[in-house]
Amino acid sequence: MGQSRREFLKSTVGAPVLLSLGGAVPTFLARAAGAAKTENRTDRVLVVVQLSGGNDGLNTVAPYADDVYARKRSTLRLRSNDVLKIDDYVGFHPRMKGLSRLLKDGQLAIVQGIGCPGSDRSHPGAMRNWHTAQPNDPRCPTGWIGRTIDYASCKAQANTPGVFVGPIARPFALTAQNAIVPSIRSARQLTLRGKGAPSKRRTSDNPLENHVRNAIRGAHATSRRIRGLLADASRSGSYPSQGLGPHLKTVAELIAADVGIRIFFTELGGGGIGGFDNHAIQRDNHAALLGHLSASLAAFAADLSARKCLDRVALMTFSEFGRTLTENGRKGTGHGNAAPCFLMGSKVRAGLIGKHPPLTDLDNDAPRFHTDFRRLYATVLTGWLGLDSKPVLGADFKPLDLFVT
Repeated sequence: MGQSRREFLKSTVGAPVLLSLGGAVPTFLARAAGAAKTENRTDRVLVVVQLSGGNDGLNTVAPYADDVYARKRSTLRLRSNDVLKIDDYVGFHPRMKGLSRLLKDGQLAIVQGIGCPGSDRSHPGAMRNWHTAQPNDPRCPTGWIGRTIDYASCKAQANTPGVFVGPIARPFALTAQNAIVPSIRSARQLTLRGKGAPSKRRTSDNPLENHVRNAIRGAHATSRRIRGLLADASRSGSYPSQGLGPHLKTVAELIAADVGIRIFFTELGGGGIGGFDNHAIQRDNHAALLGHLSASLAAFAADLSARKCLDRVALMTFSEFGRTLTENGRKGTGHGNAAPCFLMGSKVRAGLIGKHPPLTDLDNDAPRFHTDFRRLYATVLTGWLGLDSKPVLGADFKPLDLFVT
């Protein structure tokens, strides 16, 4: 096989096709375009947002009425008149007005006390646990989303491609054994450039040639749908101009284009250690990140609602760990474990889910988790996407009651 991929396409189809994402795009787009509709939740979409660095859950959903919290955080403490109250014990950080509105509108669940058993609280170790969903297997070669895509394809269910949207290296959670999971920065990268699709009337006795021809036709059809959505820029919502905002705008465009992508992954914090790792001068930096997160998620929900797509989308946030209760001498916090995760969408069971971890029973100065993070994964896999979570997670984890029927 001395031919390049481009030469092969040229010889079998008779027309060169220039691709914006390399050789993997025709298969990916054609599979997405040709995804068969079945009756089991095949149009539902999951969006996963990683908060890199270890988000401080205690100042995200702050236990403002807790005396222990008040005593341990002399400069970081949020008081009763600071927070956006959720109930008489906890409240949102004051910069999270967008998420506060989503909660009041019945579109946000706050899942409290999520964590990982046996976490070593290091960034690489903790992030790997969340990405593989196999905390007892440090050599696990695939990520939980990658296995989801592989499993769904093997079971001949609805085609379940995924994509990473963002500028950092593709997160390990998307590593699959068989599937190709692209990384993009904009929806335009999933469009084709060059000559148009081959004629529908032209057929061949060579089945391979016909297969390639049909794949290219499907890719061009998908490309046209994406270009059509991008041409109507007036339909996009008002997103923050940097960071997570543009990434979620891209996700919304691809959801509206309905090209068959069912799992999106994006990130806030910059990858690696990330912006949420606030060991010093936490107050203003964390406030800015939470304000950006809140505004971005609120814009995403409004955009999807305007596009009439919100009812088939669920968005989930996670971070590799929470933070310590006690602030340090540099007005920051250390690595912890338990923290809240958000689940957003019009079909979520809105409100506080689970109890806030007690601050009188700590694990090395950090709130203890009471809900294994894999139960959250099982919930979105089974309760939302309609997939069996055991082949992905390696064991049965009881889903949480997070979606309305």
